[in-house]
Amino acid sequence: MIDIAGDAVPKKSLWHNRDFMFLWGGQTTSGLGSAVSFLAIPLAAVVLLKSSTMEVAILSGLSVLPYLLISLPAGVIVDRLAKRKLMMWCDVGRFLLLASIPLATLPGLHLTFAQLLIVSLLSGVLAVFFEIAYVSYLPVLLAGDELMDANGKLGTTASFAEFAGPSVGGALVGLLGAARAIGLDAASYAVSAVSLLLIRKPEPAPEPRGEAQNMRRQIADGFGFVVKHPILRNVACCMSMFNFFGSIIGAVEIVFLVRVLKVTPAGVGLAFSVSAVGGMLGGLVAERLSKRIGSARIIWVSALVFSIPTFLLPMATPGWGVALFVAGTFFFLLRGVVFSVAQVTHRQSVTPPELQGRVNASVRFITWGWMPVGTVVGGVLGTAIGVRETLWVAVIGCWCAGFWVFFSPLRKTRDLDLDLIETGRPDDSAAEVGPEADPAAALA
Repeated sequence: MIDIAGDAVPKKSLWHNRDFMFLWGGQTTSGLGSAVSFLAIPLAAVVLLKSSTMEVAILSGLSVLPYLLISLPAGVIVDRLAKRKLMMWCDVGRFLLLASIPLATLPGLHLTFAQLLIVSLLSGVLAVFFEIAYVSYLPVLLAGDELMDANGKLGTTASFAEFAGPSVGGALVGLLGAARAIGLDAASYAVSAVSLLLIRKPEPAPEPRGEAQNMRRQIADGFGFVVKHPILRNVACCMSMFNFFGSIIGAVEIVFLVRVLKVTPAGVGLAFSVSAVGGMLGGLVAERLSKRIGSARIIWVSALVFSIPTFLLPMATPGWGVALFVAGTFFFLLRGVVFSVAQVTHRQSVTPPELQGRVNASVRFITWGWMPVGTVVGGVLGTAIGVRETLWVAVIGCWCAGFWVFFSPLRKTRDLDLDLIETGRPDDSAAEVGPEADPAAALA
């Protein structure tokens, strides 16, 4: 930052940014609450309603189904509305939905499995809108040179929620019961809504768009921006491949720990808790590594170099050899957070304000759509060739995903000069997609 006299002005720390601290504090609270409900809602189905294994699987599936079904139209809606107000209403909605579960356990009322299904589905819908708006709102709240630091802080607390959430959730369910533990998650969304209300910085009004530009055309514009951009396109391909093979790991890692490595259930929880520290560390060091290695170079370095220790994961053996699994997973999560912080910061910086919602929704749809496929493939491979062999396939695939960003303009650049990088905004002729364009065709 330069003042009028041409002298450098020290960048003010985000710790002194009142609005960001409210945003960060609210999301840290709601993230921990969500981690509690991730455990407590299935437990409520099992303990309170005696639900079957299939019913619990359906319940879990409904919570993530909206990411596949409505991410694209959600991006259009996010671009049309004030993002902070939209996030506040999403928090209020999730508070009411989750609060209905402990209320239904009061004397004279009756909790049903149908209610849990509705709460899971609608909460998932609101989560989609909130998360797309959240990523799109950060460039409105902060300057471009603050985004890396902000995303790193958010990544750290998200990883902390993954680290502490299961153990805290288990303790709360044991002390209070599943329904009351879910009530605490509801309260966390109320905290998040209040924190958003206290933000003072005004948000620019969304740019008006003609009624003739229908939703399908606007979705295609978001897809078009991603696939035409020389960096965003390769990053999306890298993330898709990484998520696909990472989901294969997720499908078989519990079986690997319990049946191959002979780890007890308590030991499984400990292994995952220790491994999750890698994600927290990644969030803490992401900005520092970006400055030392380069904001462009860190994207492919994290994908290729930081992934090398993940080869320890399938080398694990029973006994002390379980430490290899923990170390491999530690670096798997560290790599994921550092990469995520760097690529999200770049995407936020190069995307025009009027396209933030649609671009973020398009990237999420493209990259998350492979996760359920990877889970199924992981189950099939684990049965056909063995669990350890499946893990070898998966970690090799995750590492190879990094070549998508290595063979891109990032390889020849140390830092991302946002004034010189081509934003990928289509010219007038390229933008003529037509109202009947199929967004999926842009991926072909």
